[in-house]
Amino acid sequence: MSEQAPLVLVDGSSYLFRAYHALPPLTNSKGQATGAIKGVINMLRSLQKQYPQSRLAVVFDAKGKTFRDDIYPEYKAHRPPMPDDLRTQIEPIHQIVKAMGLPLLVIDGVEADDVIGTLAQQAWEQAIPTVISTGDKDMAQLVNAHVTLLNTMTNEKLDIDGVKTKFGLPPERIVDYLALMGDSVDNIPGVPGVGPKTAVKWLQEYDSVEALIAQAEKVGGKVGENLRSNIEVLRLSYQLATIKLDVALGFGPQDLQPQVADNSALLTLFRELEFKSWIKELEEKGVAAVPSASSAAATPSMLLAVPSESAANSNEAWQPADTTRFVTVTDAAELRSLTQQLQTQTRVAVALFCDDAHFLQVNLIGVALCWQRGLAYYLPLGHDMLAVQAQLPLDAVIAALKPALENQAIFKVGHDLKWMTHVLQRYGVRLRGRRYDTMLQSYVLDSVAHKHSLEKCSEHDLQEDLPELESVLGKGRNKLSFAQLDSAKATAYAAQQVETTWRLHKYFEQRLATTGHLAEVYRYFEIALLPVLTRMEQSGIRVDVQVLAKQSQELGTRLVELERQAFALAGEEFNLSSPAQLQKIFFEKLGYPVISKTDKGQPSTAEPVLQELAETYELPKIILEQRGLAKLKSTYTDKLPLDIQPSTSRIHSTFQQAVAATGRLSSMDPNLQNIPIRTDEGRRIRQAFVAEPGKVLLAADYSQVELRIMAHLSSDTGLVRAFAEGLDVHRATAAEIFGCAVSDVTNDQRRSAKAINFGLIYGMSAFGLAAQLGIGRSEAQEYVERYFHRYPGVRD
Repeated sequence: MSEQAPLVLVDGSSYLFRAYHALPPLTNSKGQATGAIKGVINMLRSLQKQYPQSRLAVVFDAKGKTFRDDIYPEYKAHRPPMPDDLRTQIEPIHQIVKAMGLPLLVIDGVEADDVIGTLAQQAWEQAIPTVISTGDKDMAQLVNAHVTLLNTMTNEKLDIDGVKTKFGLPPERIVDYLALMGDSVDNIPGVPGVGPKTAVKWLQEYDSVEALIAQAEKVGGKVGENLRSNIEVLRLSYQLATIKLDVALGFGPQDLQPQVADNSALLTLFRELEFKSWIKELEEKGVAAVPSASSAAATPSMLLAVPSESAANSNEAWQPADTTRFVTVTDAAELRSLTQQLQTQTRVAVALFCDDAHFLQVNLIGVALCWQRGLAYYLPLGHDMLAVQAQLPLDAVIAALKPALENQAIFKVGHDLKWMTHVLQRYGVRLRGRRYDTMLQSYVLDSVAHKHSLEKCSEHDLQEDLPELESVLGKGRNKLSFAQLDSAKATAYAAQQVETTWRLHKYFEQRLATTGHLAEVYRYFEIALLPVLTRMEQSGIRVDVQVLAKQSQELGTRLVELERQAFALAGEEFNLSSPAQLQKIFFEKLGYPVISKTDKGQPSTAEPVLQELAETYELPKIILEQRGLAKLKSTYTDKLPLDIQPSTSRIHSTFQQAVAATGRLSSMDPNLQNIPIRTDEGRRIRQAFVAEPGKVLLAADYSQVELRIMAHLSSDTGLVRAFAEGLDVHRATAAEIFGCAVSDVTNDQRRSAKAINFGLIYGMSAFGLAAQLGIGRSEAQEYVERYFHRYPGVRD
């Protein structure tokens, strides 16, 4: 193991029970039980002395059921309820851990073991040495070259050799060992009659549970009969005994940073609990206690914990307050008071107000904060001095707010936390504790009800109208920028925005609590994806500008040539983009048939009409090609180089989570998902996106998953056979439709067949298919008929 200070992960739940049973039942003068508190904190203090250079995090079990209860409802069913005098000691322990500045992890739906296992796995992957402090034998399965166990009570350390010596098995066989024996405390059944000796003997002989099951007939005696009659129970026991290594935490080992200990809060807590030696220790350092009601530790805050979505909120939490107070903070004393209050909160809503620049270049104009309905604060920072009477220096405010914004114990509420993360990162602040994104909460609850702007959410969910920014800034010649707003108008707008965000998150939390599956979609997918997308957007993608410049020049040459051809066929020069001029040339001069008419009764020259006319006439075909190439040039080859950020020489698109109704991401500024792929020119544009030297770009997709589902649902003989024989279904369809051998199908024909395959299973008409493939309706209708002739089960 390297000399790097190890990451220390403390099994707080193991500490809690061991301290409770090992120490006498101490109480203070008020009758509050304190023995377990003192024992746990003593062990933590000892660990800090033993690992002075290490990052140390404490993990506790959350209340409520876990995924193991879903797998096996009898899991831990025999455990007696937690004694009342132990339950009352949990909250003070959490308060003290927070005041000590240690990350405290409490994650719903899993056990502390799973959180520790996931972090240990991530640390192992990053070659970070890790010490797990626990008395739980189940944790031995986590030991590897980078992970060791430490029992603080006995000072026993277990590395790989230590596990082998203690259990007679290596760490990778501990789950098999536990599954065979079962666990009466957790009510894991195991195999009846199998104890440690038999489990070790079997695993030394057969190596693993699955290998043992495969040769179960060879095991003799009564215990062999028990094994054979409990194979499914054994597999269940293995599943229950396995510590999860992939919990969706939304943070990793690198995020477990300690905070400065709040000694004043500690002194207050120690006095309340009557821990005399620790009180004396702090008093000798000159520490003064803070009043209990305002103590940072008085309200427990679980660092990095995800609070239970089932926690009920009263309607009052999101309804408008009887009185509303919006405060402008403009001097140092007010800022100090604000930050002191801020540090005592467990949740805070944040809103940032900036100019319209790209997130890598954006300028911060003001910050708004709220942690209770009816009260919000606005800090003007970048307003024009002619507009505001006073404002604080931006650097001073950033320095003052940074500890709270980076504190994972204070959960952040915001509307589009990803964008806020980018803005703050530009100012050297790493936003942590991102838990409540009202934009994503709204999207998860109903992706199609409305756009998920703060104004729309307020209107739809709170039935309150928020002023649009345009109405505040004005219009036309007299329109102001946000920086030009005076303090009163800026505060009124900004504070209302952040206070509404605060109440919306309370409303959404209550709604999510009644729809467990949606709460999990939010928690395990949407909010967990946020840091990934943030890193994607920050990283950006490299573009070869020379490739685009060359293609743009070639497109320009081709466009001039197409324009000349169009003029020659029309017998005059005209504007190829003008519907009126096209009508005149097509229908009056050249006598083309009228395919359809506009709402005003004029002959239509819309794209579907041009596609149908192009089957017979050359001029519409040329115009369609000219329009397609002109769009490629203006949208991509000319535009993409302008999207490259000077500071990184890369394109940084924004990936939007809360736009597409289907749950897909969408891309903007620029849209990287709409770059054409069906034409040679479109594919050339994609070739301009390149990897850094020594790296590659990887494309991944499902393999025809929707057609596989259709084959199952329809039982169509041809479709089922195509998959059973491992054929490329799109090529097989193309061969059928275009009347050629599979080996002769071109890539363009395969793409057309793919559009047919996917379009028709969703009920696309011949008209829609014609528009998608850029062909006439009669040709598209022929494709449809051929397709359903080949796959009649799909049609049925």
